[in-house]
Amino acid sequence: MSIYDDRVRELEERIAELPAGYISRKNINGSIKKYYQWTEDGKKKSKYMNDEVAEETEYLINQRRELQKELKEAKLKGQLGAKSKNGARAARSVDTKNESEDATVAEDVRVLQFRTSLLLGDTLRRFAETAEGLEKRECFSQFENYLLQKRSGRVFILYGLRRTGKTTMIKQALLSMSSEDFEKAVFIQVKAGDTLGDVNSDMKLLLENGYRYVFVDEVTLAEDFIEGAALLSDIYASSGMKVVLSGTDSLGFVFSEDEELYDRCIMLHTTFIPYREFERVLGITGIDEYIRYGGTMSLGGVHYNEPVTFASKASTDDYIDSAIARNIQHSLRYYQDGGHFRSLAELYDRNELTSAINRVIEDINHRFTIDVLTSDFVSHDLGISKRNLRKDRENPTDILDKIDISKFTEGLRRMLEIRNKDEQSVRITDAHCAEIKEYLDLLDLTVDISTEYIPVRNEKSFRTVVAQPGLRYAQASALIRQLLLDEEFMSISAVERARVTERIMTEIRGRMMEDIILLETMKAYPDKDVFKLQFAVGEFDMVIADPLAVTCELFEIKHSTEAVPEQCRHLTDTEKLEAAEFRYGTIAGRYVIYRGKSKKVGDIRYLNVEDYLKKLKSY
Repeated sequence: MSIYDDRVRELEERIAELPAGYISRKNINGSIKKYYQWTEDGKKKSKYMNDEVAEETEYLINQRRELQKELKEAKLKGQLGAKSKNGARAARSVDTKNESEDATVAEDVRVLQFRTSLLLGDTLRRFAETAEGLEKRECFSQFENYLLQKRSGRVFILYGLRRTGKTTMIKQALLSMSSEDFEKAVFIQVKAGDTLGDVNSDMKLLLENGYRYVFVDEVTLAEDFIEGAALLSDIYASSGMKVVLSGTDSLGFVFSEDEELYDRCIMLHTTFIPYREFERVLGITGIDEYIRYGGTMSLGGVHYNEPVTFASKASTDDYIDSAIARNIQHSLRYYQDGGHFRSLAELYDRNELTSAINRVIEDINHRFTIDVLTSDFVSHDLGISKRNLRKDRENPTDILDKIDISKFTEGLRRMLEIRNKDEQSVRITDAHCAEIKEYLDLLDLTVDISTEYIPVRNEKSFRTVVAQPGLRYAQASALIRQLLLDEEFMSISAVERARVTERIMTEIRGRMMEDIILLETMKAYPDKDVFKLQFAVGEFDMVIADPLAVTCELFEIKHSTEAVPEQCRHLTDTEKLEAAEFRYGTIAGRYVIYRGKSKKVGDIRYLNVEDYLKKLKSY
């Protein structure tokens, strides 16, 4: 028995004495409650704990996790040592039977000089088996095709924001391998402080020992990755290795492609998750559920990661900070030795870049101009809801006009942790605004959809859509929580308050549903023009124009389960129809997309929103 076997046994005994699971935090009526959650006999269990007990339990859980990391390394070293000895003995049996054991020892030392954390053999199989039975994302086939090719000479880059299924796809790829190929596979976990030189050293040893499938996770954590990434394709992929690079610093991969890899890589971005994948992979149905949680493969333990990414303001803030703001900052820090910060350098130095990004994201669905970053925070959601509540056909109310707007916006601003102009030590300029938007676009977090006008205007207009709807919805929910604290609003009955707040959220969901449909339609039809059409009075929520066929389809989008004549008044307006046909070609169809059942009413087709999104072609 080796020293590694002794260490493994010792660690396993210590781990068995410590609690598994995690501590979750839930906001219940404004109070944070802590629960210890774990799995026992295949069933999820939960137990409430007071703060003191929860803190102690969380400390022990973290101890267990650290010991589990040590255990993995001990097992790995034991496996590599055993493999090295067996290989060395086999080689000696041919013509060097009388050599001393010094050769074996030297071989052990050489093999154990890995500089990064590796998983292989049984340890790798246990790692992969946690993805057993999970549904595959649509883009998995492109990933699998790369692994099945005999030789490509290119590396495969699997990248995207956190919790979009990258590691799960790697596990699924490992599970789909034959036993022979699996024995030649290894998973490298790059940690902060590792360098590309460390990765290169380990890759060299792996190549010499016959490994052919190497998955390198979080490779952008290597500080010199962007400037040196080409060696992975030029040396190892060119030698027949299948090299898969993954990580959450999407911007770092974009920079490395532009700077080093060029056509020597295949890039697969996982950030955008359309509705049909959300429903199929997570098993959750309904556009409102997608609005609440869409954007990550995470939904409270259902199939993929946990906890729910956008379930609360705190979790959303954490995601914006760790998955988006730090993504941008980390990549810029190591690209051209920090020389690409450009106008954002001062914001980064003053620790205000995250605040600026947070502020932009909150307002991104309404407008993206310098005014967003320099003006005192004003809630567009509140303003729109005030107007709609005043003109409600059944129960009009001016309650929102009576709210102390100054007090309201100050409380909301602090809740969203967005700095006002007088709190910013760096004045926000047009350059700051443009660069933040540029990086959000590169991360696939934001997409611009055009608005066209009749009569024609000279200037172009765009609406910026957030590709992760759950992020936007979480911030809207924070607005409602703040609204409930207003003294004037609290003076009305609970029933009335509930009606008003639900109306506000309905308005928000309606506009978000419109953005989702526009975004997914635009991605599904790259050869067509998809836009919103604005008239002097009224609009078509979506137009799909086919320049080659000279045809167009006209849509109204309503967050409603009922079909009423008011919904299609613009679709039956002769003047608007003639103007659209003159501009874009023959009208091939008129539709209302809503949450009710699909049917036809006269010449107008009503389409169920979930059915419409699921039938969009793959892209």
